[in-house]
Formats: sequence, structure tokens, C-alpha cells
Amino acid sequence: MPWNPDQYHKFQAQRSAPFDDLLKLVEVRPHLKVVDLGCGTGELTRRLADILPESDVLGLDLSPQMLAKADSVKRAGLTFELGDQANLSGQWDLIFSNAALQWSENHPRLIGHLYDRLAAGGQIVVQVPSNHTHISHRLISETAREEPFISILDYYLRQTPVLSIEEYSRLLFELGGEEIIAFEKVYPHVLENADAVLEWVSGTALVPYFERLGTGKDLFVENIRAKFRAAMPGNPVFYPFKRTLFSAHKPRP
Repeated sequence: MPWNPDQYHKFQAQRSAPFDDLLKLVEVRPHLKVVDLGCGTGELTRRLADILPESDVLGLDLSPQMLAKADSVKRAGLTFELGDQANLSGQWDLIFSNAALQWSENHPRLIGHLYDRLAAGGQIVVQVPSNHTHISHRLISETAREEPFISILDYYLRQTPVLSIEEYSRLLFELGGEEIIAFEKVYPHVLENADAVLEWVSGTALVPYFERLGTGKDLFVENIRAKFRAAMPGNPVFYPFKRTLFSAHKPRP
């Protein structure tokens, strides 16, 4: 997908808040081999690397546009690479991912694959948005099912692969994980108005639709804008953003 770093960073402070909670789940040890899946523009990967002494940290992302920005934060022990998180190879002491795994399908298979990539004693630490029941996402899906968009999109409808916290915790248990943590948290954001909510989702949830809409993009946005204004009137707008965080350790033999 053609990610726009500038659009994504319009709400950088709000998007960074769950990262702070995720970072607290990391067991800080020296000399780790670490991968950050979906590293984006790299600023948060740099923060991860800075708390892990004498460790080698790789930021992995599928977006050349995002990685071009990440070049500015590279340093010794911190590198970035183009790659698909769903096809991760190698063995890692820490597999970390902040707001990226939701773009890969089939999470039971994905989490199983990532767990297999953990070295003995390693840890997986993940945060994914679980806000797909919010009115903004429901209105996007509703609009995508209307003409002319259903024809332009060829019936495409983005379905979230994100599981419940119960499903993630059970999956990690069945894989053999220990010290399992899984919880959902609401991050309350106060945005200026409904148009600001549209700006927010334009950097995330709407990206796969924009990729497919071609010249229909502007009409799609205007339809959604009208629906957002009707559903979220007033100034400011309270935007409760739900996110799922989970972690587990792979036992040593």
C-alpha cells in the first residue's frame, strides 16, 4: 500500500501513546537480536533500541516511503530494511510490533509463524488497533458497499484480522508461551471535529481504499465526510481509540 508519512504523522503524539505502554512490556536485557515489524519512519524503533543495551535492532517495513524517512534515525546497532512482516525469517530474541500486524491476514497462522521465529527465552510484544467497531470504521464499510464505490472497488471490503484478547492469549498458550499478557485499552483522544477524525483515518483505515479508488477517491471522501459530520457533530469530538496489547515469552529448553 502507498503509505504517506506526512499524513500518518498528523497525529503523531496520539499514535505514539500506546507505544509507551507497549514498551513497558519489554523485558530489558543486553545483547538482544531484535526486530521491529512495521517500523514505519523509525522514530519509535529508535526509542526501542535506546532502552536495549548493546543490542542489534532491525526495523522492517514494506513501505519504501516510510523507510526513506527512517534513514535519518539510523545509528550503530539500528538498521532498517524493506521486507514483509508475515514472511519474517531468522531467529530473534525480541519480536516487537506497534500498530502493524493488523495489515497482515490470518492472525492464528501469523502469530504461530512469529512465535516459531523466537529464540529460546525470547519474547513477542505486539500492539494492534482494535477500533473496528467505532462508528468511523462502520461508516467507511457502509460507503464501500454503496454505488458507485462497490463497482469501483470491485466489491473490496477491508475486514480486520484482529482477534480478541481471549483469542490471542489462548493462541499464545497453545503455542507454549509463558508469562502471557493480553489486554485491551481505550486511548481517549479529543479531536477538533468530525473532519479531524476523517484526517486520522485517512492515514490508516482509508489507505487500502484510496489505493483502489482511482479517480473515485475524492467522491468517496466527500461521502464519508458528510456521514462523519452527521454522526459526530460538535466541536470537539471525543474519539475513544481501542487498542489490543499482548506479550509472551518462549520457554528455554
